[in-house]
Amino acid sequence: MTDYNERVPTVVVDDVHITYKVNGARTGKGSATSALSRIVSRRQTPGVREVHAVKGVSFAAYKGEAIGLIGSNGSGKSTLLKAIAGLLPATKGRVHTQGQPSLLGVNAALMSDLTGERNVVLGGLAMGMTRAQIRERYEGIVDFSGINEKGDFITLPMRTYSSGMGARLRFSIAAAKSHDVLLIDEALSTGDARFQRRSKERIKELRKEAGTVFLVSHSNKSITETCDRAIWLEAGTLRMDGPAHEVVAEYEKFTGKK
Repeated sequence: MTDYNERVPTVVVDDVHITYKVNGARTGKGSATSALSRIVSRRQTPGVREVHAVKGVSFAAYKGEAIGLIGSNGSGKSTLLKAIAGLLPATKGRVHTQGQPSLLGVNAALMSDLTGERNVVLGGLAMGMTRAQIRERYEGIVDFSGINEKGDFITLPMRTYSSGMGARLRFSIAAAKSHDVLLIDEALSTGDARFQRRSKERIKELRKEAGTVFLVSHSNKSITETCDRAIWLEAGTLRMDGPAHEVVAEYEKFTGKK
């Protein structure tokens, strides 16, 4: 934990609103009945619906923090991560970052037709590692992922991997280097208990290396075990920001979870 007087901001989110358009979206209930009605009456299909995913969110994150983002499905967590990573523009407000944010998601783009081995190289290069650094860390990446524990899977195309195997490899590649800001979207919800323990330990190490970690997860246990701070988004608005245990407790009251 960084001393308050020495805290250095790495991310500042200032009154951020994010809206995007969904093409061909249907509104209202009974879409099948509505579709039949449109066919009979020859009305046109509705064209575009605007979604206001993030609504006036503001906070600052600091070096050495691990921050959990929690909230119901569709609350804007993943959208906000993409904005922090610079992949999605804010419609209103600003996102300021110190250093280069790296977004690691379950759906992060590795190439399914290439082997795991080749994807380790490409993923490392995409994160700014040199080929020499990748060679030096290759065995550690493969061992950390556990991909080869039940066979020589690292030499097979990634399309043959289960979703859990792919997510473990993605996390292992991202965790092989230090990050100014590391954004993790649901990666720790996959894999067995042993891999999750290794992942949590690695996140602690990344924090000690003066980075900031954001973690989106539907596992409240992962948030309280990995993060010291949590931000609760609900329907695109910031509902609570504070110590992880306190925020998760309030969120569980809200959702009726135990």
